[in-house]
Amino acid sequence: MDGKTLRGARRDGRQVHLLSAMEHASRVVLAQHQVDGAPGEVPGFQPLLAGLELTGAVVTADALHTTREAAEFLVTVKHADYLFTVKANRPALLERCQRLVWHQVPVLDRTRDQAHGRVEIRTLKAVSVRGFGFPHTKQVIQVTRKVRDLGSRRWRTTTAYAVTSLVHAQASPARLADYLRGHWAIEALHHVRDTTFAEDTSQVRTGSAPQVMAALRNLAIGVLRLHGHRNIAAALRRNARDATRVL
Repeated sequence: MDGKTLRGARRDGRQVHLLSAMEHASRVVLAQHQVDGAPGEVPGFQPLLAGLELTGAVVTADALHTTREAAEFLVTVKHADYLFTVKANRPALLERCQRLVWHQVPVLDRTRDQAHGRVEIRTLKAVSVRGFGFPHTKQVIQVTRKVRDLGSRRWRTTTAYAVTSLVHAQASPARLADYLRGHWAIEALHHVRDTTFAEDTSQVRTGSAPQVMAALRNLAIGVLRLHGHRNIAAALRRNARDATRVL
């Protein structure tokens, strides 16, 4: 779950803001609704997911959607699980996460990546909890990221927290790390729409047209992903040279 503003589009004098649900593995957009700006994402959460079959699924979302209502809706109504990040917009919940005795918890998952001119080391800890004060929370997660630019010796360290309704038997630390990393694939989707399709500079600006065009871009990207294309720009150029290839 994530939202995106179409910066060049206007409707009733306001920028068009779309809230989307994307499947992690295929990166196919399953649903997309127009909402009233970023604050409109919270009341738009349940209507967006209402028509989707989510039994047994895990829904990931950023801190904006870390609400009691969203947690209850997913677990009791949709029979799904959640993994929500926790930030300063939920100060009481963040404080509870930080107060756990993390210094006594061993690192359960560690990854090291080198890309885009930097090295990133991520470590994950998880604690099983009961009666944590947030609906259906079974585990609290701490992720520490250390980042160093290539050619530099200086590391930058950040610590993030998340809560999930998944018990340890349902999701190992490595699986939790995969869910957290997989969530940001929707940011990559938005990047492709901006850079490859120049969405923010589109001259289609009024009425429902911006939302329709965004849906068509999602469809094109999803079809290409399902057919194994990793570089969307290269796939578009290849099909443009011979339009019969898309058939």
